Amino acid sequence: MIRYILLSLLLGGTIGYLNNCWSFHLIEVFVSDYLFNFALVALLFVMGIILGVDKELTKRFKKAGFRILVVPFAIALGSITGGLISGFLLSINPVASMAVCAGYGWYTLAGPLNGQLFGMGFTVNFLRELLTIATVSLSIKIDKYAPIAMGGATAMDTTLPVIVKLLKNSMKNKSNSESKNIGNQIIWKK
Repeated sequence: MIRYILLSLLLGGTIGYLNNCWSFHLIEVFVSDYLFNFALVALLFVMGIILGVDKELTKRFKKAGFRILVVPFAIALGSITGGLISGFLLSINPVASMAVCAGYGWYTLAGPLNGQLFGMGFTVNFLRELLTIATVSLSIKIDKYAPIAMGGATAMDTTLPVIVKLLKNSMKNKSNSESKNIGNQIIWKK
């Protein structure tokens, strides 16, 4: 698989380089306007198939019911509202600000799409990731889902180790304090 990835990257880089040498902009327009969008839609389609085929996941979704949508919708609403407020505070286009914040840290989708539109997608995603890492220990005290909401898509890769480590420590401390309280109650009752 790695050789196919490297071969694809080399072939794409070569075609892009030759495109620039010959000043032939049809390839650039085709890639940015059509191929890029088709690849993202195809990726989402394949992810949908993978989620739909997983029987265990389907059972969990059915068991959880509507509750499973509460956290994602709350994250989406919070991110977009934060983008609206930030747009007004920073005197930038509020629609652009909301669009960039609606990327939820998903570099492969939000960065390029918003970069084409507004030129700030990567910066916002990168700052979101740094803010998550810097404040994860505080946000865990608010709620165990808070760092996941802050990190967005990065909570599945780059910020995941930090979140897991601090969440485990938080759970250990919580269970230790609960066991001490139970011990005190038992002693008190005697």
